[in-house]
Amino acid sequence: MTQPGLMLALTFATGVVDAVGYLRLDQVFAGNMTGNVVILGMAATGGGTGLPVLGPVVALASFLAGAATAGRVLRTAAPGWSSRCGALLGGVGLVLTATALGPAVVGADTSGARAGMASSLALAMGAQAATARHLAVKDVTTVVVTSTLTGLAADSRLGAARGRGALRRTAAVALIVAGAAA
Repeated sequence: MTQPGLMLALTFATGVVDAVGYLRLDQVFAGNMTGNVVILGMAATGGGTGLPVLGPVVALASFLAGAATAGRVLRTAAPGWSSRCGALLGGVGLVLTATALGPAVVGADTSGARAGMASSLALAMGAQAATARHLAVKDVTTVVVTSTLTGLAADSRLGAARGRGALRRTAAVALIVAGAAA
């Protein structure tokens, strides 16, 4: 699989992870930290009663820990693909698999269990995002699509009329939506 293909597959996985986090783990985003920050901002000002706080805080801290860990592992790695990237992304896959099996083993009917699962998903997504950043596949960050949508619109015929990267950008947006739908 090519690097862009791998990054697009990881983008699909982020859609799955964020949909599960939001729908089943108390409205927590494991990959999209902007969503958690907005939820926490609204909760802090009383703008939304009943908004979750524990899950988004734990997810945010875990995402940062995952990204920092991957950053440390890749600190001295040459740009581009390396065995370290493979090991990190393999670890992401293992964490996602273990977390998916978690409810069958320990259940997910308490807020603590849900926060723990959101934490492990966010840790994995942080490591994935940092690895994707290191790999620097243009227009595919794997965890967010805001900048991808911006590039798609800015370079479109209505924008700068450059048309560069439209297929990859469109695929990234479609795959995060498909992952959420799955």
